[in-house]
Amino acid sequence: MAIQSSFKNMVLCLFGVCVVCSALLAVVYAVTAEPIEAAAEAKTNSAIAQVVPAFEGTPVADTVNVDGTDYPYYTVSDASGVVGYAVISSGSGFSGPVQVMVGFYPDGKIYNTSVLSQAETPGLGAKCVEPEFRDQFRDFDPAVKKLSVTKEGGDVNAITASTITSKAFCAALNGAVAAFNAISGASMPVDVSSGASVSGDWEANDEGGCDAGSVDTVAAGGCDAGSVDTVAAGGCDVQPEE
Repeated sequence: MAIQSSFKNMVLCLFGVCVVCSALLAVVYAVTAEPIEAAAEAKTNSAIAQVVPAFEGTPVADTVNVDGTDYPYYTVSDASGVVGYAVISSGSGFSGPVQVMVGFYPDGKIYNTSVLSQAETPGLGAKCVEPEFRDQFRDFDPAVKKLSVTKEGGDVNAITASTITSKAFCAALNGAVAAFNAISGASMPVDVSSGASVSGDWEANDEGGCDAGSVDTVAAGGCDAGSVDTVAAGGCDVQPEE
């Protein structure tokens, strides 16, 4: 005899399907969670090995807070002591965050950089992952050179037609320098004009221009790109640069 369709039967049937699906999802998660975590750890360890001098043992993970922003970092050592630090930082790019791992010598000089994630325009901003752009940061000394693009008086050659991405990369590195200062107690200069604050928020600027990001108030001067709420004097030419 066929079972008659009823509201009660439909509810029970849907409940059973939900229980089975939930159980299957739980099994899949349990099976894949460890491999996914291991893959992420391997990617991080590979990036660490690229951005710091040769080391022994396992990198020691920690976090430092600078101006309300948490920066994960890793300390690496050998038999002689600490040989470097790897700091994860990010800047606001044309299509989203540009996350960079920045390696430092103990004296604060940048050893190397590695892009962990980015969603910039292929053929333009996405070139930030290429050696032609990143190699200029090898052995870069923030105490001697300025971490901002050349058109703003800095020492960084921007990617052609991708000024916003180049500034985001500089912002990420400036954030990493600020984190290194907090970790080591050093006082390496941080170029605020290139966006050392990686959150994208800017405070009042007495003169000059502003970088990509969200700008609340500019007392005088213009803006390069971003969202501007109030300008007391001067104008803004808000144009996409990618």
